[in-house]
Amino acid sequence: MAARVIAIVGAESTGKSTLARALATSLEADGLVVTQLDEYLRTFCDTHGRTPWQEEQAAIAAEQTRRIAAARDARLLPVDVVVADTTALMTAVYSELVFGDTTLYASALADHRQADLTLLMALDLPWVADGLQRDGPQVQQPVDTLLRGALLGAGIGFSVIGGSGPQRLANARAAWAASLRHAVPRPPQPGGWRHRCGRCGDPFCEQHLFSR
Repeated sequence: MAARVIAIVGAESTGKSTLARALATSLEADGLVVTQLDEYLRTFCDTHGRTPWQEEQAAIAAEQTRRIAAARDARLLPVDVVVADTTALMTAVYSELVFGDTTLYASALADHRQADLTLLMALDLPWVADGLQRDGPQVQQPVDTLLRGALLGAGIGFSVIGGSGPQRLANARAAWAASLRHAVPRPPQPGGWRHRCGRCGDPFCEQHLFSR
């Protein structure tokens, strides 16, 4: 059986990476085998010493999806859970915000729809600079608005995670427990990952728009 995927998304400086590490550690303490994936954009910026150009965005999104799929469907070292610090959807959102380019949404949402749980970070933490990765607190609300609109427009459910420190982790754990209660059996899907509607349990549901 392929691993379950927890997708963590949110505006810059909302604690995505910190939560991803904490959640992975916490789930490992439960006895689960966990792979925690960092955001590929950070690797790109560190390697090139700059942020991506518009024509590089699609490849960055595709690489993020490829890494999630590879971890989820690993055969040599099977895992139970993949905690992904962002998905291709974040690249699509920033492509619209920075370049006015909306062409990445279709593939990004198709990929993200297959996540087992989406955690959307609340805008309740102080903004902290992080080199090339961050543009400023003024972009947080626009990014959050675009994210929510994309997810709801595609019928993808999400849990908004707020709080700081242990409380943020506890809220993420609660969302994880709720997702397991709504889970339905599914066969392995090589090369992909699939979301299930938290209201009716149908993995192909396109009727329900919901937010916990």
